[in-house]
Amino acid sequence: MNHFYPIGTPNQPWKEQEKKAWFNNATTQRSYKETVLNTLPSLVSHFKITQYGSLPIDPKRFPLFGLTSLNWDESKPTILITGGVHGYETSGVQGALLFAKQHVDDYLNHFNFIITPCISPWGFETINRWNPNAVDPNRSFYDNSPAEESAQVMAFVRALNVPIYAHFDLHETTDSDENEFRPALASRDGKNYSAGTIPDGFYLVGDSENPQADFQRTIIESVRKITHIAPPEADGLILSKPIEQDGVINYPTKKLGLCAGFSNAQYCTTTEVYPDSPKVTTSECNHAQVAVIIGGLEYLKSLKKPL
Repeated sequence: MNHFYPIGTPNQPWKEQEKKAWFNNATTQRSYKETVLNTLPSLVSHFKITQYGSLPIDPKRFPLFGLTSLNWDESKPTILITGGVHGYETSGVQGALLFAKQHVDDYLNHFNFIITPCISPWGFETINRWNPNAVDPNRSFYDNSPAEESAQVMAFVRALNVPIYAHFDLHETTDSDENEFRPALASRDGKNYSAGTIPDGFYLVGDSENPQADFQRTIIESVRKITHIAPPEADGLILSKPIEQDGVINYPTKKLGLCAGFSNAQYCTTTEVYPDSPKVTTSECNHAQVAVIIGGLEYLKSLKKPL
């Protein structure tokens, strides 16, 4: 089934006029300051809080912050947690903050942490997948990135000059992917849109070049205690990808410019919470993200040689 998005001309890629029209349709629906920035001072007992940049669209309104373990120990492995790459994926932001507030204490003796809880604050406020220039930050994690959100967080992490042992990138798959963002993508790129499906439940995306099946499996079992795991769709796949194991598919993270790939972590995963299910609450979605991190960290602790 073809779908004609209200902006643009079918089969013609957007030019600046269409991108501007799309941007002008975006409205502020929540506050980055109230929801994210105002929570950061409560974390100073465990983290150094660093402003690593800001968004050009409004630098004062959209400063970018990263958290690093206050008592950094170079002998410990370093864990990277990224949230809010797609601003509309709420539990990624809230899950990162919730872990930092309530659970990091249990792991500071074992790991250093870098946490960037909201990489795309304009997208967070407008509940958007793209940035103000109609660019998807989670396809832009490569050198000379077209997305300032991606470029700035990569520069921040790389400037720390530490190897990343594990990278948890916290996302959601929502019904709006199908009724808004995928049609918009097709229109932006001048392509026909064919309707797809949304997985009914939680799943993970591993790196097809470095899948780490046991790591992913342990995370799924941790999340299973909080929310349901997405079953295969009618075609036996999830998002047209083969299921590697229950609730896990793999993408080539570096080739696609995904956030989980830029850190070169030995262990990485991208979470996909399903917040539109009638079976889950907002709190359960946030705690599912935390369960990912805890499950992964417990697995890493169990290894005989974590370094």
